[in-house]
Amino acid sequence: MILPGHFCTKERSIRHLGPTPKQMSASLFAMLAALLYLAATGLHVLHIFQRRQHITRSVALTSCLALLCHGVVAVLSVSGHAGGLSLGFYTISALMFLAINLVCALLTVRRPLQNLLVILFPLSAMSVLVSTFAPETAAITTELPGGLLLHIGSSIFAYALLTLAAAQAALVAALDYQLRHRHTRGIVQILPPLQLMEKMLFELLLAGVVLLTVAIISGFIFVDDIFAQSLVHKTTLTLVAWVLFTLLLWGHYKLGWRSQTAVRLTLAGFLALMLAFFGSKLVLELVLHRG
Repeated sequence: MILPGHFCTKERSIRHLGPTPKQMSASLFAMLAALLYLAATGLHVLHIFQRRQHITRSVALTSCLALLCHGVVAVLSVSGHAGGLSLGFYTISALMFLAINLVCALLTVRRPLQNLLVILFPLSAMSVLVSTFAPETAAITTELPGGLLLHIGSSIFAYALLTLAAAQAALVAALDYQLRHRHTRGIVQILPPLQLMEKMLFELLLAGVVLLTVAIISGFIFVDDIFAQSLVHKTTLTLVAWVLFTLLLWGHYKLGWRSQTAVRLTLAGFLALMLAFFGSKLVLELVLHRG
């Protein structure tokens, strides 16, 4: 999964003379988004302790407003300056969390994934603030062909789904541990049955692997020299993640793998995927200053 920041595109440097109206608007919406995310988290935690099984209207409304503000920030941040695209580490991180939250919100309509919001929303609040107030870490990109847009879009949503799968795997591990030790209070009373939790995990994995496959294939087709020195580690780690996730899905449907095996392989695949993008991008942009 080769995300923005390493494409052979025209770039321009922008001289900052002070906050622009766009930057001031982004700052305002970022602060609103962060406050709304934290408010939604607090309300949802309160409702969890009250043993409410579904998202309440207050949490849903606050979450929608937070997502709307986050979306505005993402558009303003990515659009960059003078018509270019800003695709630096912090900006893409906030865009990732927006995609993750949107996917989670949509899936919550049919599956009880709302408890993941307690983890996602505080991280989203931090990401949207950092992306707005941190300095640019990559050059402004002015050209992005359609094939790369397909690659970027499938990469982002694959990462979103597989992030949700990793969070779901952590909850499955916690629930499985509690049940094995015959604990009947705490998380056991909050989460759905283990069988349903595992079913949701493999649904997320399957959808994520399909999109990751599209991202990998489009990367080989549209990214110039995908095994170049700056991309080889990213490409290799992405392929390792794909192999681990695919192996797990095959083992589940053919051999009945579940519980701890599913958790270990899911988290291992997610770690490889996270290092493929965030690890390499962090080193290139924040350490080596090669946007």
